[in-house]
Amino acid sequence: MIQVRQISPAQHLAFLHDWATPGSTAEETVSFLQTPAWAKVKQEWRSESIGIVRDGGPGGPELLGVGLVLYRQVPKLKRYLAYLPEGPVLDWTSPDLPEILDALRAHAKRRHAFALRIGPTLPHRIWRKDTIKDAIADESITALSQAPADVTNLHATRLANQLRHLGWRPPKAAEGFAAGQPKFNFQLPLVTWTDGVRTRLSEDEVLAGMNQLWRRNIRKAAKKGVEGSRGGREDLAAFHKVYVETAGRDGFTPRPLDYFQTMWDALNGEDPDRMHLYLAHHEGDLVASTTWVHVGRHTWYSYGASTSAKRDVRGSNAIQWQMIRDSMAVDADVYDLRGITEGLAADDPELGLIQFKVGSGGEAVSYIGEWDLVIDPLLYKVFDWYMNRRSR
Repeated sequence: MIQVRQISPAQHLAFLHDWATPGSTAEETVSFLQTPAWAKVKQEWRSESIGIVRDGGPGGPELLGVGLVLYRQVPKLKRYLAYLPEGPVLDWTSPDLPEILDALRAHAKRRHAFALRIGPTLPHRIWRKDTIKDAIADESITALSQAPADVTNLHATRLANQLRHLGWRPPKAAEGFAAGQPKFNFQLPLVTWTDGVRTRLSEDEVLAGMNQLWRRNIRKAAKKGVEGSRGGREDLAAFHKVYVETAGRDGFTPRPLDYFQTMWDALNGEDPDRMHLYLAHHEGDLVASTTWVHVGRHTWYSYGASTSAKRDVRGSNAIQWQMIRDSMAVDADVYDLRGITEGLAADDPELGLIQFKVGSGGEAVSYIGEWDLVIDPLLYKVFDWYMNRRSR
């Protein structure tokens, strides 16, 4: 029998540690959004660590997977959306998956959830840099998904079909409870795999994979005297000042300083190497700053900021290169530049972001996206309306 039950943060973290060991051949990424520490960051949600347990074996209970569940309450009612961002962490190719998902639904229902949302991190399709550049140049292609992928993972295709057969559904574009994670991401591989053998790339090989503009900007920053450094918690205020400037220039709503302080305390309280802060100075002026997150064999470029002044010294490129080298230093398989949209039309407002990231030499990776299991259809519709109204 497979059951889902609450486990301690220590049990949760121990499972993630074993699963995310560098060099593991597991297809699934362990996201920092599935660490116990992330519950402390998302303080507006209730949360718990869960274990997917098989009972009755000769060796006793077997832990098959874990997850961080965030519970968002319906206003004035004790009913919840149960959300596992980029999780749970388990073998999505397991023949026991129907029983696992049934156990997950039963647990969510016991917690008074009206719906359950999951986000498997099993890569589905991969488009390499040359394919992306050719697609951008092709006027008949307006979305990345219209371009033939270089790699298609049939395990992920089967998983999507299986979820649909079991009654799960992907949220519509207009839905999402204003909480969804990106389906399309941009990643820079730092290792190669040949017949199951893992080979680390050298710094020269990573640089050679970048386009001429990225390499030139990295060299230019060094020539101009840009100094990159690691910062501490006390430097978050300086990062935040530049981040607010970036938000005003790029038209998004910035998070408050205390969000980043909470994130720093939570993630580094769990693992002192979980979150880094990077600062790029030129002649004493802070010109760019970024945050970086590390779990096992994966690192992420989390938040970035730059000043409008001194853009020509290329401080952002300098600390991108430092984050990539630090990712190699912790033996990560992947440096993740996080979400992209798939629009490739010449007038798409996000096209510049894809073009910037493709210069790193990496590849676009799509997951199968997030999936919902509706337990109470009426509350599902009401809560979705409420969250989308709040996000406007």
